[in-house]
Amino acid sequence: MASSLMLSTAARLPSSSLEIRAAPRRRSAAAFTVRAEGGINPDVRKNEEKVVDSVVASELTKPLTAYCRCWRSGTFPLCDGSHVKHNKATGDNVGPLLVKK
Repeated sequence: MASSLMLSTAARLPSSSLEIRAAPRRRSAAAFTVRAEGGINPDVRKNEEKVVDSVVASELTKPLTAYCRCWRSGTFPLCDGSHVKHNKATGDNVGPLLVKK
């Protein structure tokens, strides 16, 4: 059972090298740590040590703003719908973060 979970999880990450580590056994279902070697960010602001964005919700101009969580958006940090293509290609299920004013 655990090996099929690991393969399913690994198949969804767009990386050539993965490290999967099983957590110590507990009473609940086994938890896994999955780390994509080389990162999950394909090309967004790679010259920065860490990509961090801050938003003050009260300053948003729209009542609902979508922010990218798949790292594929051409308008990052805003969502442009690129996750749809990413999800079809990888079997992933990522979607945007919706911030309401």
